[in-house]
Amino acid sequence: MLSFDSVYLPNQLWSACSKMASLLKASSNVFLSEKLPFLSRSKTREGVVPKKVTFRSAPVTLSLSTSTGTVEHDPISNSPDIAIPIMVNGCAGKMGKSVIQAADSAGLHVVPVSFDAEKNSGQTVELCGKKILVHGPSDRERILASVFQEYPNLIVVDYTVPAAVNDNAELYGKVGVPFVMGTTGGDRDQLYKTVEESKVYAVISPQMGKQVVAFLAAMEIMAEQFPGAFSGYSLQVMESHQAGKLDTSGTAKAIISCFQKLGVSFDMDQIQMIRDPKQQVEMVGVPEEHLSGHAFHLYHLTSPDQTVSFEFQHNVCGRSIYAEGTVDAVLFLAKKVKLKADKRIYNMIDVLREGNMR
Repeated sequence: MLSFDSVYLPNQLWSACSKMASLLKASSNVFLSEKLPFLSRSKTREGVVPKKVTFRSAPVTLSLSTSTGTVEHDPISNSPDIAIPIMVNGCAGKMGKSVIQAADSAGLHVVPVSFDAEKNSGQTVELCGKKILVHGPSDRERILASVFQEYPNLIVVDYTVPAAVNDNAELYGKVGVPFVMGTTGGDRDQLYKTVEESKVYAVISPQMGKQVVAFLAAMEIMAEQFPGAFSGYSLQVMESHQAGKLDTSGTAKAIISCFQKLGVSFDMDQIQMIRDPKQQVEMVGVPEEHLSGHAFHLYHLTSPDQTVSFEFQHNVCGRSIYAEGTVDAVLFLAKKVKLKADKRIYNMIDVLREGNMR
């Protein structure tokens, strides 16, 4: 749901908004937030929830809320262009399983091989009628090269762990296999450097949900069109994810970077990171059934004299929004490979520009 309440926008803002679509289409690098210098090793405060602010004047509210359940697509398995082979690394995890389900529903061919942590080596993951053998870190290069030889149109999808991001990207580049990196964390500057030097096709994004990415792009455009518009405003940021998410939200960092361009002073260690299930239910309002998979974000701005408040919120329950976006990224990358487009790093803005991939 998107809603604007009691809002007056100047003519130049309406004009900028009307140009948003063309700006998105024309811009070649609107959203590469992962490369920004603020993605540092900063600490976050855990378990703190922002205080409720009493509004003295009508606030402007933007909220994006979605609850995601079973992924449903129209299978197009008869199309030779859709039966793309994909290898989902991290298939034993919840996000990996969600991607396999989405890929299967979309008619993609999930190969029966996956990489994961050593503790999962030797396991067989059974999903969507498939048996996927999990391999540990040892001998990965030989195995991947063999799979790539058997499936020359292979696209790798990575949903492993932050500690494996850089080594995995180096492996994909060495073998020369196109890949979608959905895993957050790791050394992002080194990640980009490694992939750029390897000259492979890749989609890298801290946020795979296309609708959230569109919101991020809109924020970036607003920041570039109206720098300093919120100078003097204070900012509170809360992000809540399942307890198993170890790193701070890359999406939250990207949104904060936009507010910084708009003139707001905010340090990344001020992010209020919620991982305690009890607080998530009682204070944040996360449904109990989605404690194991959710992303609730709140950004609250207050004017220096406390008379004006702005609140931006986007809540996601479940993982299918990310799984669907990942499948779109796979289809996008397969198209680039087929057309012999430039071997480079793409992002979800590039995927959005292509429109409906199915």
